[in-house]
Parts: sequence; C-alpha cells; structure tokens
Amino acid sequence: MRVKRLQPMAARARRRYVEAMFQVLGRALQAVSEVDANVQGEARVLPAGFMFEMKVMPRGSALVVEHTGEGRFRYHGSSAPKPVNLSIQFKHLAHAFLVLSFQEKTSVAFAHDRMLVDGDISHAVRMTRILNRLEAFILPRVIASRAVKQYPANLHLPEKLLSGAKIYLNVANQFVHAVRA
Repeated sequence: MRVKRLQPMAARARRRYVEAMFQVLGRALQAVSEVDANVQGEARVLPAGFMFEMKVMPRGSALVVEHTGEGRFRYHGSSAPKPVNLSIQFKHLAHAFLVLSFQEKTSVAFAHDRMLVDGDISHAVRMTRILNRLEAFILPRVIASRAVKQYPANLHLPEKLLSGAKIYLNVANQFVHAVRA
C-alpha cells in the first residue's frame, strides 16, 4: 500500500529534478560559452542562429539554446523561438533522470537506445563534447568521471576551480535576473 503511494511522489520528484537540471544546464551552457575558449572553438563551427534542444519525450521538460555566433550560446528556456536544428530527446523521464543525475554517461544512454537524435549527427557529437566539457568544469572530478565519456586530461585544478566559479556565478546571476523579470 505504501509503495503505491510513494511511486507517484517519486515520479513527481524525478520530473522536478529533470526540469531543474535542464534550467541549470541551459544557463550553464550560456555561461561556459562566455568563459571557456575550448567551448567557443567547438561552437564556432555551428552556424549562427543554430538552435539546440534537449528534451524528454513526448511533451516533457526541455532546454533550448541558440548559437549566436562567435562561439556563444543564449539560453531560451524550454521553448524554441524558431524551429530547432538539432534535438536530442530522451525516450522516457527515467532515462533523462539517469543521465542528469550522473548515474549513466550520455554515450551509454545513447548506446542503450534511450535517446533519439533529430538533426545532423556531427552537430550532436559537437554538442555532446561541449556538454562534457561543461560537466567537467562544474562537477567534482569523481562525479564528472562518471558523467562524461573521458575526463579531459589537460583540465587542471586551478583552471577547473576558476572556470567553475565563473560559470556558477554567471548561472546564479541569470537566475537572479529571471526572478526580477
């Protein structure tokens, strides 16, 4: 009897966690594109106006970012102002939760057919590398090693701490501006 009552609460908690993580990741993508030259280099290849979406199917949580040019991203929230060029979709909330709670690497989720990619695969690989770089900055190494395919060998502690602090401050600033608006 108790299990039946706890299941809906657990599903709601997972849904809220995924929604919150998409908000943090979207804002952090914008922030890391302002801080890290490697991310800017990866993003410069994308055309200006390129729209990237990551969402839970069928009508679940989402994050949308736009490449504005010069390797910079702008976070648009959960809805795209124009058609997206690349959409990475989790087939189920449980799959998104596994990846966003760092229990499973993105590459493993894709290998287990838990995600769909709608768009150019080369752009999807590029966005995955950008997300991996972001996670390496904002997560402790022990957790980041579980979340990314390969932890960057050239990311040393001083750079990680300084860039991570800049990213977190930028994300916090974006949340403050969103609350004021």
